[in-house]
Amino acid sequence: MAKYIGLMSGTSMDGVDAVLCDITRDSCNTLAAYSLPYPKELLVALNALCVEGANELNTLAVADRLVAEVFADAVNSLLKQENLSPFDITAIGSHGQTVRHHPNCDVLSVSFGKDNIRGFTCQIGDANTLAVLTDIDVVADFRKKDIALGGQGAPLVPAYHNAVFSHPSKYRVLVNIGGIANITVLSPSKLQHSPMGFDTGPGNTLMDNWIRLHLNKTYDSNGEWASTGTVNEELLTHMLKDKYFALPFPKSTGREYFNIDWLSNYLSSSFAAHPGKEDASSENENSKENGLQPCDIQATLLALTAHTISDGIQHAIKETLSKNGNAVAEGIEVIACGGGAFNRELMDHLTIALPNYKVLTSHTLGIHPQHVEGAAFAWLAFANLNNIKGNVPQVTGASRAAVLGALYKKE
Repeated sequence: MAKYIGLMSGTSMDGVDAVLCDITRDSCNTLAAYSLPYPKELLVALNALCVEGANELNTLAVADRLVAEVFADAVNSLLKQENLSPFDITAIGSHGQTVRHHPNCDVLSVSFGKDNIRGFTCQIGDANTLAVLTDIDVVADFRKKDIALGGQGAPLVPAYHNAVFSHPSKYRVLVNIGGIANITVLSPSKLQHSPMGFDTGPGNTLMDNWIRLHLNKTYDSNGEWASTGTVNEELLTHMLKDKYFALPFPKSTGREYFNIDWLSNYLSSSFAAHPGKEDASSENENSKENGLQPCDIQATLLALTAHTISDGIQHAIKETLSKNGNAVAEGIEVIACGGGAFNRELMDHLTIALPNYKVLTSHTLGIHPQHVEGAAFAWLAFANLNNIKGNVPQVTGASRAAVLGALYKKE
């Protein structure tokens, strides 16, 4: 076995998870992990980089180095925690921090006409700095090869899910609920079929933004605030009509699309026929928002996440079974990971929405829900060094499978 460290910081930007794994061609065992939050000044800058603003290039260049320093601190702290040296680690797989994700050319530019706009994704966290500060080789920049091949550059975890979590005879669905939620449908490994997967839409991002606006909290622990509210079916139905949910897959999205402005637009249009209601930008948690308490909107956002995840699962399973000759599958397991797996209210909603499935967390497969994506990028580093293709064209829409990432040597 060889030891790798995977680094992951998602769209929630709550910090970096460093995950230590032992990896071979037949296994990927998670051994330990260490999490480190971003310093406040850097977090503010990262959030600012997710939207257009002044001095972006300077901010981006500085943040690129600072993110790498936080990542290096996480790696070095993990090594110290486990009494390991850099020489014990074959390589680091670093996802970086996504600040923009526009694979569909859906941006405007004062410099380029529409015909010259190209899809792109942008992750920062300078791999050269990371390699120097840890004295370990780094594999990074995993998404751009898939983009170059015409793909979405996301999700990239299905190849890892298929290699590590597929069952000989059962169908499984891996659900990662970070800021954005994505699913991977795994056919029984004996069939040797490629996985299916896509971003279903918002995971925690809208709920996190809403509770930050009203209660100054970074997230809704266990969905406790949402549980005090009542789902507004009118608002939920209106949001579910958003064009993203009707798009065929392959598809991916991000906080560039699902954000507080997206929500405000739906609040305004949903209740425009009700004059006299208060504006959605009010920050007083005791005031009503368009006739609703803020906790009612939080409950509705949680229902939106549960609804779009469960709809995506059922649609993807139906298509997978059809492609497998209208196979009949019983006891399908839905395995949740990511921060959303700790939201009891959300997990209860998913269980109710998926009565014919076994809804579990990745704990049942022996890996902490918060460590699955970090382990995925450790595996992708292993895949790069061993010439294993890391993307799934059926998932991303790329023209072919490819080895992902670039190697940044420590020397």
